[in-house]
Amino acid sequence: MAIAVIQTETKAVAKLAERIDEQFIRACRLLLACKGRVVVTGMGKSGHIAGKIAATLASTGTPAFFVHPGEASHGDLGMITRQDVVLALSNSGETEEILTILPIIKRLGVPLIAMTGNTGSALAKFASVHLNVAVEQEACPLGLAPTASTTAALVMGDALAVSLLQSKGFTRDDFALSHPGGSLGRRLLLQVSDIMHRGAEVPMVADSVTVSKALLEMTEKKLGMTAVVDQSQRVAGIFTDGDLRRMLEKNLDVHVTRVASVMTCPGTVITSGILAAEAMQIMEAKKINALLVVDENRRLEGALNMHDLLRAGIV
Repeated sequence: MAIAVIQTETKAVAKLAERIDEQFIRACRLLLACKGRVVVTGMGKSGHIAGKIAATLASTGTPAFFVHPGEASHGDLGMITRQDVVLALSNSGETEEILTILPIIKRLGVPLIAMTGNTGSALAKFASVHLNVAVEQEACPLGLAPTASTTAALVMGDALAVSLLQSKGFTRDDFALSHPGGSLGRRLLLQVSDIMHRGAEVPMVADSVTVSKALLEMTEKKLGMTAVVDQSQRVAGIFTDGDLRRMLEKNLDVHVTRVASVMTCPGTVITSGILAAEAMQIMEAKKINALLVVDENRRLEGALNMHDLLRAGIV
């Protein structure tokens, strides 16, 4: 039964490709020309799909919101302005709650895009543009529960949203601005400056000190490394746990060996203005766990390690 459901819905979705025609193009043009909001409405299961389509439009650069058609005739029609476009979903095209508000929509002169499974329905005939989302059969064996029909409507809504996204030149940065609280927003918006260690938290030693003093600095700051700077406070290199292991393999004395002679030089550095996600890519590419943050003159500004990225939700 599960396989039959998937096959039925797959067939319904595949049929939609044949309906990307002049009506679809007209719908896109209406939405692109909209100076207000796209008001999406639907009743029952179509209402749930309408809500998701509204959310997808809003997050991809087309301002939109959902209005319940039952509530619309009791005051919520006031949300619709002459600047808007209405997108109405009804598989039958005869949903009473939607038909009730059609005269008001017409009086406002608001363009109406209908998405139905019945090209001869009252809603389809009334609409400025009709998108046909008819399916041969529902996936429900009783032919009653909206299944393939709601899937088809959802996919057509996604086709609209993504076509508009591309037409508007909507970018990853634009997407992140509407998703600042999610992991995607963190990946696209968070900069190194937002999460790096600063000031006294940054491990730093002069290039003239011994390895033993560098180890004390590393132990105190707990970042698994320390910056090594010259007399001008410019980063000369970095001393890490890996450098220590390689030094011990050579039986060098930590109390007499200068850190400058065993550090990684010049070391990988970044600037504070780059994205945290970019810093993570640098760490992964170079197989390192920490980075020093410098200004344009290579003076030390901060430090960052993999644990900071983990805590920030970047990894």
